[in-house]
Amino acid sequence: MRNISIIIPVYNEERYIEACLDSILQSNYARDKMEVLLVDGMSSDRTKQIIMAFQAKYPFIKHLENKKQIAPVAMNIGIQHAVGDCIFIISAHASYPINYFKVLSEQLYRLNADCVGGVLYTDIKNKNKKSSAIKQVLSSKVGVGNAIFRTGIDKVIEVDTVAFGCYKKEVFEKYGYYDERLVRNQDIELNKRIINGGGKIYLVPDVKCTYYARENFRDLAKNNFANGKWNILTAYYTGTLRSLSLRHFVPLGFVLSLIVPFLLGVWDGRFAYLSLFVALSYLLLVIIVSLKLKNSENGLFYLVGGFVTLHLAYGIGSLAGIFAVIRNYIKGDR
Repeated sequence: MRNISIIIPVYNEERYIEACLDSILQSNYARDKMEVLLVDGMSSDRTKQIIMAFQAKYPFIKHLENKKQIAPVAMNIGIQHAVGDCIFIISAHASYPINYFKVLSEQLYRLNADCVGGVLYTDIKNKNKKSSAIKQVLSSKVGVGNAIFRTGIDKVIEVDTVAFGCYKKEVFEKYGYYDERLVRNQDIELNKRIINGGGKIYLVPDVKCTYYARENFRDLAKNNFANGKWNILTAYYTGTLRSLSLRHFVPLGFVLSLIVPFLLGVWDGRFAYLSLFVALSYLLLVIIVSLKLKNSENGLFYLVGGFVTLHLAYGIGSLAGIFAVIRNYIKGDR
C-alpha cells in the first residue's frame, strides 16, 4: 500500500467540509499511509475552525493557507507539500466511498496510467422539487454533453479528463503544475496537457463519488456563467483550443444562433424569424427531454428551467469571455 496525499482546495465550505472529511475518515485506506491537505483560500466562515477541530483529532489532516485565493494556486501549494507517491486532487463539495482511494491508487499502477478517476454521481444536500430537477439536468447528456465521467460507463476506458483524479506524483514533474492563470478549467487543461504529451488517463467505472450540486437557479447560473467565460479565457491564456472539447462551445453556438439573427433583423426582419425558430426548436427539445425525466420529485417547470438556465448562462458566459479577450488584446494584457 503506497503513501497517498489527498489535496482539497477550500474556501467558505462550512456546509460541505465536515461531510467530506467524514467520508475520507471512513475510507478503508490505512491512515498511516494517508495525509489530507486542506488548502484554504482564507475562508471567512467557519471552514478553518471545522478543519482545525478535525486536525486536533487526526494529525494526518493538515490546514494550509492559500493567500492568493485561486484554486490552481491551492492545488499547487498542496502538491508542493505532498509526501505521497499518489496525489488525489478532490473537492470539498463531494463525499467519497469507502474504497475510493484504495481502488484508484491500485488502478493507477495496474493500468500504468498517469491519472485515473471514477464516475461522478450528482446529488443534492437539501431535497426539493427545484434542487431535484437541477440534479437531473446535471446528470443528463442534454445538460452536460458527452462528459462520460458524469453519465457513467460499464468498463475501464481511456479518456481525456476525469473529475477528482489520482495522479502519480512524478506526473507534475514531467508535465508541469496547474496553470495559475486559470480560475476555472485548470484540471481539464492539465489533463489535456498530459494527453497531448503522450500520457494516459483512465476512467474506472466501479468507483463512484458523490458531488453536491448547486441547489437553486441563481447559483446554477452563476457557476455556469463562470465556466463558460473561462472556456474562452483558457483558450486565450494557453494559446490553444486543444485543452477543451467541442461540448464546451455548444452553448456559445446556441446563444449566438439566438443573438445574431435577432440583430440582423434590424436590417431585414426575416432574420428575426430564424432566431425565433431556434428558440422554439430548443424549447421543444428541452420539453421533450424534461417530460422523459419528470417524476414526483422534480416537476416539468423546474426541469425546463434548469436546462434553460444552464445552457443560457454557460453560453452568455462564453460570450462574456470573448469580450474579455478582446479587451485584453486592446490592453496588450496576455
